[in-house]
Amino acid sequence: MILVTGGTGLLGSHLLFELISSGKKVRAIRHRPGREAMVRKIFGYYAAQPDELFSRIEWVDADLLDLGALEQALDGVSEVYHAGAVVSFHSHDFPTMMKVNVEGTANLVNLSIHAGVKKFCHVSSIATLGRAENDGLTNEETYWVPSPKNTVYSQSKYGAEREVWRGMEEGLTAVIVNPSVIVGPGFWDGNSGLFRLVNKGLKFATRGINGYVDVRDLVKVMTLLMERECFGERFVVSAANVSYLDYFSLIAKYLKKPAPTIIVPPFLTGIAWRLDAVYSAIRRTKPEITREMAVTASQVYLYSSDKVCKKLGFEFRGMEDTIRETCECFLKDQAG
Repeated sequence: MILVTGGTGLLGSHLLFELISSGKKVRAIRHRPGREAMVRKIFGYYAAQPDELFSRIEWVDADLLDLGALEQALDGVSEVYHAGAVVSFHSHDFPTMMKVNVEGTANLVNLSIHAGVKKFCHVSSIATLGRAENDGLTNEETYWVPSPKNTVYSQSKYGAEREVWRGMEEGLTAVIVNPSVIVGPGFWDGNSGLFRLVNKGLKFATRGINGYVDVRDLVKVMTLLMERECFGERFVVSAANVSYLDYFSLIAKYLKKPAPTIIVPPFLTGIAWRLDAVYSAIRRTKPEITREMAVTASQVYLYSSDKVCKKLGFEFRGMEDTIRETCECFLKDQAG
């Protein structure tokens, strides 16, 4: 039996599809009934008979902070894919992220060791890596450096990754993946929200560069690392380094929308997040733009996946193909 945490998210739903399609026996954690509807939708993008595949998932109601429910979820489990985490760049979510991402991961690690789990894959993030100097390539050897510039999300994910390394010292057989920005269909109000924004006519872009990876490639890498028992290591998983302007322009191309034409310099992004903070305070809503988002969008971050490519003989999809296929799903959803 395989246990998947975060099964109702973008990565988790695609991971479930891959595992179920491969004939694996899978149990997935959900926080409350109803959230698995998006998983069924994701299956529908790729399968002619999604309901039949979806029905094979064993759902359990559990929480990373509920030791009793988590212990029951691990009963009879031999493999764990830990993709569950709170993702936010809002500072007021920091206590929640530290609780769920760090303490929750510690709980899962401890109970997995106690339950005799044989294989454990932890989904970390490029946010836990250090930054290469002079716009160089960041890889597995670029180590975290404490800094006020580190986002609240990266701090929580770094803490979570440390719990997995600690677990390995205590006998956990684990592998860690550090994906870049994950691209895939279905979550248009969350992970894939940029497709929705470009469709609305996004006119602005920054000069920043970031790494991106197709969600299906990330899933394939994860399952291959587990199958080939590449334990005791971490692997950067990033297909391409793409500027925000090029990324938005490719989305616009396949949505048949005008590409962004206004390049926003760093000082203007600083003004933007401050104005949004004031406006949000007046409306009593969560800001759309945070300081951390503004800073990140103006930086150049370049990543290398040479290690995982050589280890697995793996080739990533082209990012333009990923964007085109994701746009096709978006347009189908918009058409109803």
